[in-house]
Amino acid sequence: MALPSIAARSEQENGERLLAGDIRALRKARGLTLAEIGLTLGRSVGWVSQVERGLSIPSLSDLRAFAELFGVPLSLFFSHDVPVENERGVVVRAGRRRTLGTSETGLVEELLSPDLGGSFEMVRSIFAPGAELKTEQLRPTEEAGYIASGIFEIEIAGVWHRLVEGDSFRFERKPYRWRNPGAEPAVIIWVVSPPVY
Repeated sequence: MALPSIAARSEQENGERLLAGDIRALRKARGLTLAEIGLTLGRSVGWVSQVERGLSIPSLSDLRAFAELFGVPLSLFFSHDVPVENERGVVVRAGRRRTLGTSETGLVEELLSPDLGGSFEMVRSIFAPGAELKTEQLRPTEEAGYIASGIFEIEIAGVWHRLVEGDSFRFERKPYRWRNPGAEPAVIIWVVSPPVY
């Protein structure tokens, strides 16, 4: 049996480090402690700590449990591959974005940020015609968006705003919901601080 090359081992270790950082960032963004995570997942605090430091690698079932706990798609934990070493954690190429969500939900999002470790995340959100968030959401975040194309309506703290290409918005810790009333997809560049994915 051939041993993995040094480059392949380095790529795997980088992916494990990025996964660990994403799990830590998601836990902190949700204000959870290591003990709360361990209790919810039926794991020890030590194991959760090791996962966050890249010393233990969670199984696929563990990743499913993390995704459910954090309310994120399982796909978020994959596709960390960045072929150019000096671009890791700095550049995200158009063809290598991590996709969050599926077209069945009416909303597909692509993570534009290299990872979830910073003080904010940037997401490209594509809202299908007729897609709608019917129930208000309230997150402990500051959020802003830029309408790259299409028509987008957002209700912030009970007030609806109709936005078109070139418009933008911002709100902090206010209930919101959205809809795409147009016949074409609406593409929004969405910035959230702290990261929630």
